[in-house]
Amino acid sequence: MNAELDKPITYLKGVGPKKSEYYKKLGIETVYDLLYHFPRRYIDFSSPVAIADAPRDESCVIKAELVKKLSAAVVRSGLSIFKAVLTDGQSDITLVMYNNRFGFEKLVVGREYCLYGKVTGDLVRKEISSPLILDMTSGEAVEPVYQLTEGINQFALRQSVRNALSSLGDFIYEPLPKWVMREYNLCALGYALENIHFPTDMNTCALAKRRLVFDELLTLSLGMRLLKDKSREQSGCVMDKRDISAYYSSLPFELTGAQKRAVSEVTEDMCRQSPMNRLVQGDVGSGKTAVAAGAAYFAYLNGFQTAMMAPTEILASQHYETLSRFLEPLGVKCALLTGSLTPKKKQALKDEIEAGEYSVVVGTHALVQESTRFKRLGLVITDEQHRFGVRQRAALSDKGENPHKLVMSATPIPRTLALMIYGDLDLSILDELPAGRKKIETYAVTGKLRERAFGFVKGELDKGRQAYIVCPMIDENEAVELANVKSYAKELSEGFFSGYQIGLLHGKLKPDKKEKVMRNFKDKKTDILVTTTVVEVGVDVPNATCMVIENADRFGLSQLHQLRGRVGRGEYSSYCILITDNVNEDSRKRLKILSKTSDGFAISEEDLKLRGPGDFFGARQHGLPKMKIADMSEDIDVLKQAQHCAAEILRRDEKLKSPENKGLKELIDRLFAQSISES
Repeated sequence: MNAELDKPITYLKGVGPKKSEYYKKLGIETVYDLLYHFPRRYIDFSSPVAIADAPRDESCVIKAELVKKLSAAVVRSGLSIFKAVLTDGQSDITLVMYNNRFGFEKLVVGREYCLYGKVTGDLVRKEISSPLILDMTSGEAVEPVYQLTEGINQFALRQSVRNALSSLGDFIYEPLPKWVMREYNLCALGYALENIHFPTDMNTCALAKRRLVFDELLTLSLGMRLLKDKSREQSGCVMDKRDISAYYSSLPFELTGAQKRAVSEVTEDMCRQSPMNRLVQGDVGSGKTAVAAGAAYFAYLNGFQTAMMAPTEILASQHYETLSRFLEPLGVKCALLTGSLTPKKKQALKDEIEAGEYSVVVGTHALVQESTRFKRLGLVITDEQHRFGVRQRAALSDKGENPHKLVMSATPIPRTLALMIYGDLDLSILDELPAGRKKIETYAVTGKLRERAFGFVKGELDKGRQAYIVCPMIDENEAVELANVKSYAKELSEGFFSGYQIGLLHGKLKPDKKEKVMRNFKDKKTDILVTTTVVEVGVDVPNATCMVIENADRFGLSQLHQLRGRVGRGEYSSYCILITDNVNEDSRKRLKILSKTSDGFAISEEDLKLRGPGDFFGARQHGLPKMKIADMSEDIDVLKQAQHCAAEILRRDEKLKSPENKGLKELIDRLFAQSISES
């Protein structure tokens, strides 16, 4: 790789010590950092709209000739307004600039300009305020827009990038093997870096972007596979094969084929020389806890302890109750360790755990505290992996000698995405629901039928059942959002559902308050839980049979399915009512899918087709190395190609030791520097 890439940016013309401090705030310290600080978006000046057709209050590009400059107006001290009139031959528009005498004076009457900004006004008089202005004599048609910080403007950043590219000359080291570039029809890296920053048109920009996205996703795919291989080189708590038929026969129900297959995969892993790293991924109600109990029983037969960590006390208690019910009849002692125990009881329990008196310990983050020690920890189970940081999981694993790790997730994710999110884990999928699990009747209605829907809910409440009513995020302003949820709950309690006990759950509640609200609902102290999506993952309330979801069109299908899974967890028939006033074709199609099927994996595949995978990744991307240009919600096709390519590269050279893969190895080391050092 070019040595110049790792030089500090002070090496570049025009970047002194002061400016380099500004760049540092953007995470830019080297020439490489600068070249890989990609534009957030582009303004395409090649397709302007006529002034008459410019949409109101939306950003657009117009092309017009400047015909008249008006006199400057000083409104008050510190505020000067400059105006000019432009025409496209059919209509006129007034350009307004604030406190920008220098920019205004540069404008030339009789010259043609492209303006990008929001057009305001009416059919007769139109204005555009403080737009981005492109002189048509410049020859440029595409303007990149970068993330900035104080002290760095768009012009300065572009100039620095231009100087960085010039410093590298015509030759930029090519990290990809030639056969990869041929097979996947990729442009050269030098061309890509030039045209991602200075594209002549949107086509060259797309070519450049595809190459850089491919590089990033290929590097990520290779890195995840190598991390998995690296973890397999470490020794674990090797166990011997044991007969666990006593576990199967003690259960009051028959495990599904998928559950038995998962238990078999887990116990086989635990007998290997390297520690297990397995994800059990199943739909809501698919019986992941029964698989975890089977694994814990196998560890017990081998003389090892199991630790299971859940994100909240109420979930930890739920898991503890289930595991105790399954395992204690077989002689397996279980303990519950949470932060709410008194210091005296907590210390006594920790002493007993360290002495090996308990074979299974369920808890919250209290499990990872330094004072919690195990006698012989062989298996670590974490519930809902995305709620725990890497450090918390590592801290729990450090309490044993490379114990086996089992992760449980109730979020059905298409296999392609699962391989990317959990690429360092082996995958067990529970794709069958246990017998007797009732289908949740799902109905989509408009707001006109809200009272009728509430009447149905009231009928369930009068039978002694309970209900959820879910509000979506209506406003980006959190204070307004909170007020909306609170006022909605108040309206229900004083109106249609007066006389019923209503609980309120939202993300702004403190953890102990959330636990209390949820506990009251579970203990039947409240009839209705008005909630935001914080209820999505979690607690079993077998008596809850109804869920109403307001503005259902605002949710992704997978999220709606997850929410719906909060009901139907007991012996009673259960119902989900989706209320929406958005009756366009796309919305109807999506909600119809949900009404027709209860298969979370099928729904997630449909969600992927309709909305892209953004729903599954969110902003945090599940702890993956941070992407600079790849977007999981847009680049799924490139992701599939990159995964296929990674598999072929490692088939040819499993340790990336051949000279042609030297550049790839450097890219992986750069992207995974932190991950590899921690693994």
